[in-house]
Amino acid sequence: MSTLTTPAGRLGALARAEFTLLGRSRATLLTAVLVPLALPFSLRSVVDDMDVEEVGLSVGLVLLPAAIGFALLFGVYSALVAVFTARREELVLKRLRTGELRDVEILCGTALPIGATGLVQSLVLVAGSTALLDLPAPHAPHLAALGLLLGLVMCTALAAVTAAVTRTVESAQVTALPFVLISMTLSGVTVPLEMLPDRLASVCELLPLSPVITLVRGGWTGTLSTYEALGALATALAWTVLAVFAVGRWFRWEPRR
Repeated sequence: MSTLTTPAGRLGALARAEFTLLGRSRATLLTAVLVPLALPFSLRSVVDDMDVEEVGLSVGLVLLPAAIGFALLFGVYSALVAVFTARREELVLKRLRTGELRDVEILCGTALPIGATGLVQSLVLVAGSTALLDLPAPHAPHLAALGLLLGLVMCTALAAVTAAVTRTVESAQVTALPFVLISMTLSGVTVPLEMLPDRLASVCELLPLSPVITLVRGGWTGTLSTYEALGALATALAWTVLAVFAVGRWFRWEPRR
């Protein structure tokens, strides 16, 4: 039996094709690679003006989760909204559905190159932040790893949901903007939730990207209690399940007219 008739073989073949297409798209590469690497440096001066020490944090403990948040928002979510929309409008998704590939394989194979790029990018940011910001080793690395993996899966599913309501590749940046802006300002990416008023922070904790940032930062500080870690995990899983359900219910495989 040919390896291409197995799920792994089909997924691998589609992922290789997407890697090739990704290398040819300068706009997608710019969004997925350069933007997330540049944004954390621009945030440094803002963080320096914050009194993060008052809430038990350091500049490094703010910038590292922020860098990973930028990688997820721009390198994964925004880039995938454009990719899913482009493949749909070019009838690629429709043609793939006529073959052996299942729907979940098509979506996962299409997202795999961007997801792998986001993972590598996050690891590079961790190494760079550790070296440049004098960060100690994480106290609970399993929480940071879990937060990153959940963020990758969640942002992929949310990108597919957003692509369902995106008419053209040109409008992908517009439809992705609300989630990006809300997450940057209220999910602890640019301003830690610890610095917000308690009532506002308790609401912001329920936003999709908030538990990811909480788990990543908690992995380094080691200050998350079991209850807090389980709460963040439950919130992230709930959003992921909801997004996956929405993809199955509303994702569009043919061009929008």
